[in-house]
Amino acid sequence: MILVIGAGQAGLAAGRELRLAGHDVLLLEAHPRLGESWRRRWDSLRLFTPASLSALPGMPLPGGDRYPGKDEVADYLQAYAARFDLPVRLGTTVTELRRTDDGGFEAVTDNGVHTGDGVVVATGPFQQPRIPDLPPASEIVALHSADYRNPAQLPDGPVLVVGGGNSGVQIAAELAATRPVTLALGARQPVLPQRIGGTDIFTWLQALGLVRAPVTSRLGRLVRDRDPLIGLGPRGLRRLGVRIVDRVTATGTTGATAGGPLLRTASGEALAPRSVIWATGYRPDYRWLRVPGALADGLPRHAGGISPVPGLTYVGLPFQRCRGSALLGWVGEDAALIARAYAAHPTGPRPR
Repeated sequence: MILVIGAGQAGLAAGRELRLAGHDVLLLEAHPRLGESWRRRWDSLRLFTPASLSALPGMPLPGGDRYPGKDEVADYLQAYAARFDLPVRLGTTVTELRRTDDGGFEAVTDNGVHTGDGVVVATGPFQQPRIPDLPPASEIVALHSADYRNPAQLPDGPVLVVGGGNSGVQIAAELAATRPVTLALGARQPVLPQRIGGTDIFTWLQALGLVRAPVTSRLGRLVRDRDPLIGLGPRGLRRLGVRIVDRVTATGTTGATAGGPLLRTASGEALAPRSVIWATGYRPDYRWLRVPGALADGLPRHAGGISPVPGLTYVGLPFQRCRGSALLGWVGEDAALIARAYAAHPTGPRPR
């Protein structure tokens, strides 16, 4: 038995590949239904890859050249699990993973203990929302992008969006239609258009070898270090009326009711928004992974998804092998490699 922890896109792809390789599997999913992590994102979220490039192995995602919304992706994941009859235990949070005396694994959950000869960790990159240690004053409504759904959640008045990744840019663009928006950026990222010559940018990136460039290569490291924004960037946001400032570094000393600034940027500019969206990403949280040798400084030790701990592997880590490792349309390739590694090493995959 191989346990797969997480039944999002990475876990489902891993489950299918492992079953095709002849393994018994059990997928453990913390959410009460499949696709829930997608359903809980903001309402207008759409993929930045077209449906034709966003399918898991063995089952197309309908839509062709169209960019699916979040609920379409969630429904697709539910249909995928049903299509391949994947055994998923929903509402089952793993609180501890540990080794057994015979070299196997025990996953302690809120619904009992599950044992396996191997474990695939497929919990994805969205684990613990990263919120800067800059608590705004009580007058400000503050949400992480994980909790943002639509503009109706926010009071009227100026909004500050902190974080210039794809999430921050998309949310700032949506909010700019109904209120004044300021976007606070740290390091500037390159911007690529959604389409070139009528063809989606990821078709070009794939053809140029950039999506699959190994992260151990010079090209792969360049892609990782200069991961671009897709579609809209600061220039496009300015055309929508969004004001761009540098990163937020401090809170003010007086509140809005006293007429003073609530937040300051690195250059000293004072900001007094009514609401703040922290589009500042996520931090990993592997405190439950209590397997000696599995982590270094709180992060998984692995080579291409294979841990130095025999039998322990990963699927869906950002840049696990390449840019495509955490993307819907390419995560299945990593899952297939992991499944083949289990087949090649009955006692558990080992790094080369």
